[in-house]
Amino acid sequence: MTRDTANPGTPSMLRGINDRAALHLLIEHGPLSRSRLGELTGLSKPTTSQLLTRLSEAGLVINTGNTHGGPGPRAQLYAVNPDAAYAAGLDVTPTRVLAAVTDITGRTVGEYELPTPRRAKPDAVEHVQSALDGACLAAGIPRSRLHRMVIGTPGAFDPSTRRLFYARHLPGWHDARLLDRLAEAVKVPFDVGNDVNLAARAEQSAGRARGVDNFVLLWADEGIGAAIVIAGRIHSGATGGAGEIGFLPLPGTPLVRDVRRGNTGGFQELAGGKQVLTLARSLGIRASTPEAAVTRAHTLPGKGDVLLSTLAERFALGIAALVAVVDPTLVVLAGGILAAGGEPLRDRISDQVGSLAAAHPRLELADVTDHPVLAGALQTAVSATREDVFDTIARRAGAPRAANATSAHTSQPS
Repeated sequence: MTRDTANPGTPSMLRGINDRAALHLLIEHGPLSRSRLGELTGLSKPTTSQLLTRLSEAGLVINTGNTHGGPGPRAQLYAVNPDAAYAAGLDVTPTRVLAAVTDITGRTVGEYELPTPRRAKPDAVEHVQSALDGACLAAGIPRSRLHRMVIGTPGAFDPSTRRLFYARHLPGWHDARLLDRLAEAVKVPFDVGNDVNLAARAEQSAGRARGVDNFVLLWADEGIGAAIVIAGRIHSGATGGAGEIGFLPLPGTPLVRDVRRGNTGGFQELAGGKQVLTLARSLGIRASTPEAAVTRAHTLPGKGDVLLSTLAERFALGIAALVAVVDPTLVVLAGGILAAGGEPLRDRISDQVGSLAAAHPRLELADVTDHPVLAGALQTAVSATREDVFDTIARRAGAPRAANATSAHTSQPS
């Protein structure tokens, strides 16, 4: 009679659960001795030793040396093998593709930036392959070693049509077969996610929004967007367009119709990059970019104050509308324009929101990295890679798949 290894409580299932728990602890804490790992898992010394032997034989755990100092003999230290699996993240804009590769521990091991100057009929698939190959070359691994990839783009891929919407300014990415073509060419399981949503995931993981279940990330650069997090999860909406607040009609702006055709709307026409630069020049502040104009405003009493105050009122209008619908605990301010405004602009926006909105969320400046979209893409990709790899080990031992694990696929938006 064959024993059913999927039954709860069987030794094989418990081994799988223990193996998975140990791997997560080694990721979280770094190198651990056998005794310390036993303390954290609650396992006996013999059971911990058997666990480490299994994981070492599977190529997931390596010995990294010995403890130093303290009484008694030095203990061996164990860590997750960084070479066990790799993941990649891409941040796509109209002017460049930024790619990076991380090992399973989350350490970035290769980066590459591919400029994408405007030209007739650009090929998104070619851009992705070139950027990915550049990052893999920098990491010293072939593309075949990649376990997962996450691509961040403006707009969002509608899950029903599998086409990119809300981002007409991204040339080469609107082919109806683009996701299928990417899958055929890259041959790496991948997800495509909205860039601002990925920035919010990075902020949620390691930034101002850590531990906050309900927050909004407002992104202001050339375009304006938002990520909406409810009960700890990104709210994407029926077509992936939740948070495309550049299309939000607002007081004091012309009524914009056919917004998807023109890729603009009320909030974009009020506070987008082009409008910020126009406002600055109307005040006699000369700059080549919106960010530079806002940065210069800090050094120009009078007209600089007018620019910051006007921008604060404009951004506060959009935030007040979001607050009325979502009622977040926190609003994270991100993107080049808001970063250039710094704390003076943040404080002015907060004052305006306090007078415009019934609720008054905390406002904070994003502080994850200089490339939050790429950071979010990498974090998402490596998290999924760990779940896949750890689940494989657990299933071999007879444990069920983790409830929160995601399955690899090649053509669905994240």
